[in-house]
Amino acid sequence: MQRHLNHSSLNSRKVIAIDGYASTGKSTLAKMLSRHYHLTFIDSGALYRGVTFFALEKGFLKDNELHQKAFRDALEGLDLRLEPAGDLYLNGENISQKIRHPRVSDDVSTIAALPFVRKFLLHQQRQMALENGIVMDGRDIGTVVFPNADHKFFFTARPEVRAQRRYEELKAQGQETTLEEVLNNLLHRDQTDSSRDVAPLRKADDAIEIDTSELTTDQLFTHLVEKIDAK
Repeated sequence: MQRHLNHSSLNSRKVIAIDGYASTGKSTLAKMLSRHYHLTFIDSGALYRGVTFFALEKGFLKDNELHQKAFRDALEGLDLRLEPAGDLYLNGENISQKIRHPRVSDDVSTIAALPFVRKFLLHQQRQMALENGIVMDGRDIGTVVFPNADHKFFFTARPEVRAQRRYEELKAQGQETTLEEVLNNLLHRDQTDSSRDVAPLRKADDAIEIDTSELTTDQLFTHLVEKIDAK
């Protein structure tokens, strides 16, 4: 499909926020928009996964028990860096593949609900937008991180569609799991993300809600660009 829409309609300091549920296409479309408008793509979910991986790897989170004080203290010296190409580095190590492991998926909502973790990453996310325009996807980008974003979208999709997408992604990565396990994980994350006290998952009042269940990637991309260019 030809992508012929105008690249020049956004300036270099614009912010596009895409929030929504897991496996609704947020990251894929955020990357496409960043290339189309020559903006920096920031995967906020990868940042939270990186912190979760750190907590698991260092034993701060073990057997569903979290050692909060030690974990909080350790964050102060954490070097978490997201490269423009999308690779995530933790203290110099590329952990881009490791953060997609099911054990990280199982615990990321628990870690993301911690106020001190959100404060730590909120500062990092805002710093990333100081120099360049950005496209960022996540759970609270349009409500908390960038409430004054120039363009806001909120993605939804039916749970069974999301589970199938995630299952196929994991299988392609060689990870052993079942469709039922993936669905249960997504439903658990939905509940945790939507009910947490700090920055819960919710649609910003001025965000455009889109159900991606029946849309192809190209259809969704064209729809987003039309909305952005029309504003």
